[in-house]
Amino acid sequence: MKKKFLSIVLFLIFTTKAIAHLGDYNDINFLKYELFRNNKSIGHHTYSFERTDGVLKVSSVIDFKISKLGVDIYKYTGTTQEEYNNNQLIKFLSKTNQNKKVKITEIALNKKKDNLIISGSENQLISPKEYPVGTWWNHEIVQAKAQISGVSGRIIEQEVIFLGKEKLNLYGKDYKALHFNFKSTDQSLPKNKKLDIDVWYQEETNLWLKASFDKTGSWEYRLKNIKKKN
Repeated sequence: MKKKFLSIVLFLIFTTKAIAHLGDYNDINFLKYELFRNNKSIGHHTYSFERTDGVLKVSSVIDFKISKLGVDIYKYTGTTQEEYNNNQLIKFLSKTNQNKKVKITEIALNKKKDNLIISGSENQLISPKEYPVGTWWNHEIVQAKAQISGVSGRIIEQEVIFLGKEKLNLYGKDYKALHFNFKSTDQSLPKNKKLDIDVWYQEETNLWLKASFDKTGSWEYRLKNIKKKN
């Protein structure tokens, strides 16, 4: 109990100094993450940022495959498009192909009712507008009671625990990082739908640096490349 209380206190100390907002990415045009499974590189996930008249558009592309004895046994590709106005999500679209199984999720802001309408491959739901999509680059997710799965459209209620400050070295570059763990609060969910992921953000900028989780193997996202405005 004492350990959990201390984690909550530390979380408040280290996040109130910089309430997350999309302005953290004002100087960033492109991010590239390398994906690893069992410490073997299997693909990449890239994010592009475009700003026009106060609207932020974020596009991502993911592509990875798992091979065994030279044979591809699992392939995954996907794209997402996010659109924000004044830090509020107004549109989202994802298309994924998992071993030829296609999923599409769309989210749109309903201005009249002040909520989000989710049309997913698994769900047709209404969400509070404050719930972020779980694309991880947006640091606001650490303060959210729930997140929306960008693949299925599910609303995932979560507990976020701050685990401490750490130093990371990614591709020869040192970072001061804040380490968080995200877990589903709904214990009735089947294991394959429960959220349990560790995520690291840069202390000074809230930049997403790394993520790790276990799901039929040990998986990691590692920030490999950043392109900033000239």
